Amino acid sequence: MLEGLKVVELANYIAGPATGAVLADWGADVIKVESPAGDPHRRFFAHLTDGSEGNPVFDMDNRGKRSAVLDITTEAGREAMLRLFEQADVFVTNVRPAALKRAGLDYEAVAARCPRLIYASITGYGLEGPEADKPGFDVAAFWARSAMASLTAPKGMEPFPLRTGVGDHTCALATVSAILAAVIERGRTGHGRLVENSLIRTGVYAMSTDLAIQLKMGRIASTRPREQAISPLANFFRTSDGRWLCVVPRENGADWPNIARAARVEAHVDDERFASGRARRANAAALVGLMDEAFAQMTQAEAGARLDAEDVVWAPIATPAELSQDPQAEAAGCFVAMPDGHGGTYRAPASPARFPGADDGPKGPAPGHGQHTREILAEIGFAGAEIEAMFKEGAAA
Repeated sequence: MLEGLKVVELANYIAGPATGAVLADWGADVIKVESPAGDPHRRFFAHLTDGSEGNPVFDMDNRGKRSAVLDITTEAGREAMLRLFEQADVFVTNVRPAALKRAGLDYEAVAARCPRLIYASITGYGLEGPEADKPGFDVAAFWARSAMASLTAPKGMEPFPLRTGVGDHTCALATVSAILAAVIERGRTGHGRLVENSLIRTGVYAMSTDLAIQLKMGRIASTRPREQAISPLANFFRTSDGRWLCVVPRENGADWPNIARAARVEAHVDDERFASGRARRANAAALVGLMDEAFAQMTQAEAGARLDAEDVVWAPIATPAELSQDPQAEAAGCFVAMPDGHGGTYRAPASPARFPGADDGPKGPAPGHGQHTREILAEIGFAGAEIEAMFKEGAAA
């Protein structure tokens, strides 16, 4: 779908590379430019394993790309980057603004030479303000600074971390959308533009339902323990086989009778303690206790079947191992065959959308460090002797 779109990526770890990986899955030619030291994400498991099982986290966010090693602190390396930009449609970077400026690759400098280029900047905290150049991994900028961490932990509980890459991948989705909007705009105007995204802004948008209330009303309810939930039916219940399920009632608990029948507590439908949303909230502990006792008499499979029969919204609390064998997740296209670079494949998460009838999966494995440097330099007009001179000088590798 994006065949013909050429993307240059200068990015480390997750948010920037994940943006490039989605574009590559959808058909763009993505050139990953790395320093001589390489993307640190290549060494994600270096302190944990001997490397024999590979590096699926790096592969996930770099599949289908080509890799060139350039030292942009050298004049020759910087010139090679600018030549790449002249032939590219999009530049994706999460390098901090000050470092890009020192290298002469800030937006103003690049736009002066390459006015059609779409320049996508991903930072922790944006491009303006006193903390614009502050480093910001997703657990800091997306999770902690956005207020997500404080609101997600139930009242009285200590903060807990976000799982690896959740904020980065959310930010990547937003950045892909912004890039494609800029591509459409350029089709009308002929001019590229600066596209700016940040982990904190993505986190604020991800929390926007709660933050809309805070901004308008000046307050927001905290997340509460199960027994104190404002909507006690919107909760998690453990079944007899030690597994958990999530139940989500419809507006104002309109399907309380359905949930009660599924849990075999229909005798309590008209109990004055539970007959209305306000009453259920006032008697949350009693209702949660009743539901706990009821679901503890069933296996998760039995409870799920009964909830399905009543058309109640619910889901199992799946483990990663269970998810990997979930036939519905498979049918929804959640997994793809990842090329391993040696003629085989292994299962990996899919990009976040499906285009039926189109090739929207990985186009190849993650590249080796600098695997395509010579090939890419030749494509942008460097002669063989010039390329070898760059290698000798350390401007390329």
